[in-house]
Amino acid sequence: MATTQYYGTGRRKTSTARVFIQAGEGKITVNGRTLDEYFGREVARMIVRQPLEKVEMVEKFDINVTVKGGGSFGQAGAIRHGLTRALMQYDEALRQPLRAEGYVTRDARAVERKKVGLRKARKKPQFSKR
Repeated sequence: MATTQYYGTGRRKTSTARVFIQAGEGKITVNGRTLDEYFGREVARMIVRQPLEKVEMVEKFDINVTVKGGGSFGQAGAIRHGLTRALMQYDEALRQPLRAEGYVTRDARAVERKKVGLRKARKKPQFSKR
């Protein structure tokens, strides 16, 4: 018996998350582990659950996530973005409340690259007149 599955790709900093949602009882699996196992910090788990709590569908879907790259909070942000996109694919009417909360827009902030001749991205050598 095939169940309907919805998909969303989420990105944040250098992390990319593939999020699959299907009808279920609220289990969240990240890279084969439970959400609580994967993210040690409560704040990261909270970030992941935000879109579901906003639309009051915490117990409605089973979520399977594959995430790569970046740190823990970048990955949590990528999962939140992917989950938002998957929810909008499930029901377009959810776009309005999710957009109002700011989950639809991809946060494009990333680490600036190091420039040639500089110590860091913007850290220049100290000017010496002599």
